[in-house]
Amino acid sequence: MKQIRLVIVDDHTMVRQGLSQICEAEPDMTVVGQATNGEEARRLAALLQPDVIIMDINMPVMDGVQATRHITAHNPEIGIIVLTIYRQDQYVFEAIKAGARAYLLKDADSEELLRAIRAVAAGEALLDSAIALKMMEEFRRLQGQLEGEESDNLTSLTERELDILRLVAQGLDNQDIALRLSLSEKTVRNRLTVIFEKLHVRNRTQAALVALRRGLASLDEA
Repeated sequence: MKQIRLVIVDDHTMVRQGLSQICEAEPDMTVVGQATNGEEARRLAALLQPDVIIMDINMPVMDGVQATRHITAHNPEIGIIVLTIYRQDQYVFEAIKAGARAYLLKDADSEELLRAIRAVAAGEALLDSAIALKMMEEFRRLQGQLEGEESDNLTSLTERELDILRLVAQGLDNQDIALRLSLSEKTVRNRLTVIFEKLHVRNRTQAALVALRRGLASLDEA
């Protein structure tokens, strides 16, 4: 059974301990590290290369939004779930923009937590309709700014990179992409890092939007 390797980030010891106990009780999860702020999370992400980070938003030294932005820029394969007290917290929206794949309220039950971890580890994103709507509005605004710019020029991608981007836009995770293209998951992860750099995006969601905007994939396929 493949283990989901987790790092838990929260400045409250009891929260970290509680989350760790819930996750460690699952046969497919292992907590490999804990951090008390975003700066520690950034260092642990680079050192431990976890599959998923559970990230509190409001922390000292470096908050969860800043940490998420840094981690997704340097380690885009790591899935980040942000923790918040309020569903409509503006910081949640900023964290999603920074590359977080999901968020959880701090009063969520253990089943919601475990479901979110497994989904994010599989490459999925979990957003409710309110956050999704705000994201679409933001991307529509950005689209107007990007018209005519070459920052997301697909011509810089190789044929194989285009194939991977097309499958990302269709919602496939790294494992499915690897199987479809007869590649290793490591190769897919490495190619995605190159794709993100060439397109000047931070994560697979933004890359998928580039593909959709340029007609590489359609919403019917996604």
